[in-house]
Amino acid sequence: MAELTAGTWAIDAAHSHVGFVVRHAGISKVRGSFDQIDAQFNVAENILDSTVEATLQIASINTENEARDGHLKSADFFDAENYPTMTFTSRSVEINGEDITVEGNLTIRGETRPVTLTGEFGGVAVDAFGTTRTGASVSTTISRKDFGITWNAAVETGGVMVSDKVLIELDLEFTAPEA
Repeated sequence: MAELTAGTWAIDAAHSHVGFVVRHAGISKVRGSFDQIDAQFNVAENILDSTVEATLQIASINTENEARDGHLKSADFFDAENYPTMTFTSRSVEINGEDITVEGNLTIRGETRPVTLTGEFGGVAVDAFGTTRTGASVSTTISRKDFGITWNAAVETGGVMVSDKVLIELDLEFTAPEA
């Protein structure tokens, strides 16, 4: 296995995915993603001092339904016109074998809340082209109301159209800094 060397590791957006899952009408789940991701993993000499920073473009939301994507970009949800990005800045990164925990601040619609991402650290490897890579798969669940996203509609059978809880899933791959 290659080393997780100190420096700024750049996101490989072609091999990364930021998605979400939300319950719809209380009976099924709708999935979506953000297609424009900018992130870096700033690896410190002491891994505990490392940081992760990420910015997602709200306009790149993709649920494979153009009308729904338009509604999600509107003031009812993300308000992309006034809040064009979603950001995450870590406060701590802990890697213990294959386990990873990243604590940080998530900002959506100008509201910042602490979140904890947990999951699997994929390790470090050198690919067939000589590029050193690292990756992780992490997730967290948030309350969309905590971020001022409160639009909803009642459904005839009881309950609401869109659940408050949103599962965020990230599969991220970074490339090592140039030597």
